[in-house]
Amino acid sequence: MSESGSGSERDNEPDREATPAEKVATLRSDPVLASAIDEHGILEVEPAADPFERMVTSIVNQQLSVASAAAIRERLFETAEITPEGILAADEAELRKCGLSASKVSYVKNVAEAFASGELSISDLETRSNEEIIEELTGISGIGNWTAKMALMFVFAREDVFPVEDLGIRNAIEAGYGEHTRAEMQELSTRWKPYRSLASLYLWRTVD
Repeated sequence: MSESGSGSERDNEPDREATPAEKVATLRSDPVLASAIDEHGILEVEPAADPFERMVTSIVNQQLSVASAAAIRERLFETAEITPEGILAADEAELRKCGLSASKVSYVKNVAEAFASGELSISDLETRSNEEIIEELTGISGIGNWTAKMALMFVFAREDVFPVEDLGIRNAIEAGYGEHTRAEMQELSTRWKPYRSLASLYLWRTVD
């Protein structure tokens, strides 16, 4: 086979997806992330095994410290079956005893109803753009931009999401890069495209 023929065949091969190590390597030009990579190794953005459970977890985590959210989540998971049917059947007073506010009880039940009714279909959303998914999710009472972005990252494993709404991310940027407005943080994040979700995983680690 001639060299030109061999090259032509290679040109027609489909693009190979980067490996986890190759994705991480693209972030090493940033000294803050390089240090986090050295400390924590290769991280990956992976889809949740149970999308509904992950959505409930994100709602529990809204505007709470990591420790407080973990304690409430543990009590909730011991009290109720974390399925759409289980949450819908759960007594609201029992959910409140787990530490959920009245509004969060309403939120988890809203999401459970959306899953149970088919209004929210993960398989249907998988083919949509990030913007379309955010628009669909935020149409459910209790899901704002932060929760929708958590779903993009941890349910749909989208690799280029930057949750500037997240307090941990903002703290990490302030610690590593100095004070910035949210708009400036958003601009800063463009250096990590197309792996801003992965960069976010490392930023969280720097303040954990």
